[in-house]
Amino acid sequence: MPTGLRYDVVVIGAGIIGAACADALTSDPAVRVAVVDRGPVSGGTTGAGEGNLLVSDKLPGPELDLALAGIRLWRELAEQLGAQALEYEPKGGLVVASEAQALGALRELAEGQRKAGVAAEWVPAERLGELEPQLAPDLAGGVHYPQDAQVQPARAAASLLRRARDTGRVDLLTRTDVIGLDRGRVLTDRHGTLHCDTVVNAAGTWGGEVAALAGSTLPVRPRRGFVLVTEPLPPLVRHKVYAADYVADVASGSADLQSSAVVEGTAAGPVLIGATRERVGFDRRLSVPALARLAAQATALFPALASVRAIRAYRGFRPYLPDHLPAIGRDAVRSWLFHACGHEGAGVGLAPATGLLIAQLVRGERPFLDPAPFDPARFAHPQQEAQP
Repeated sequence: MPTGLRYDVVVIGAGIIGAACADALTSDPAVRVAVVDRGPVSGGTTGAGEGNLLVSDKLPGPELDLALAGIRLWRELAEQLGAQALEYEPKGGLVVASEAQALGALRELAEGQRKAGVAAEWVPAERLGELEPQLAPDLAGGVHYPQDAQVQPARAAASLLRRARDTGRVDLLTRTDVIGLDRGRVLTDRHGTLHCDTVVNAAGTWGGEVAALAGSTLPVRPRRGFVLVTEPLPPLVRHKVYAADYVADVASGSADLQSSAVVEGTAAGPVLIGATRERVGFDRRLSVPALARLAAQATALFPALASVRAIRAYRGFRPYLPDHLPAIGRDAVRSWLFHACGHEGAGVGLAPATGLLIAQLVRGERPFLDPAPFDPARFAHPQQEAQP
């Protein structure tokens, strides 16, 4: 491919966020986009994710507002592209509590979520079995979240990129390292210089490295997580089911190992069991203690899993920012650079809303929701000033 290619926007990252940004940007028929990734499509965090589309684990506030928009947009995408193209399953979520104190906190959270627009239905202990017949019988109660859903993340990213490329205005440059960034130029190792007006940093866990190439700062850090995969089973788990303490783990800033069972079935038969969180850098080593905790917590929720074989485990790195909100918007230092990263474990669910927001901000349009809480400038050092 010749060097010196010209684009309006270069998106760095071919995971679900980069794919959603590219797809949203092509709604303007005059825009040409390149999507660049040092690996394959979904080769990073997206390929190691479960594909959660959740509102149930979000506290009332800006992330929940973004998640509600994401749920709506995923539903529209499933209609436009076909549910099978995304492996979209509107299965709903069920959050359960094992004792009365946790149940009280869960009901309080659900009430706040309802006021923000979430459908949340109280389920007393005696009715839990109607929703999940295999659930442990000694739970205190729970909340049903019918808006929660699921996609297969790598397939969803590929489908969004395919639609974007079908416009004839998007090039996908995979296995290509970005080695330098400057105004109007993205330097790559395989395709030379890509000339552009705007760069979108959708590099996920490596978003901080991309910001540094541009002479800016974004404190993205990896937060490792494991998922257990069982042997294929007859239908066992109907919803996405997790314990109430998962919400606290999501909101925690602790670097230590945290785990709370998230159990769900798949169309192919295996049951997925997550989720752990720990900040250990990019250490990819398998953690037997982490997997053992997941297995114990999952069997406490679904005793039938105790006799089931786990056939594999996989791991990934969530892109963590200190305040648990993604960075979406213009860089505080480089006016030509926009960030769309730091979504931690919520990137798949937030992807279409993030893509829409980025496209509107790049075009200078009025955004569909207030972008201020996601402004990357909140991490800028006081002495930094905006530069061209």
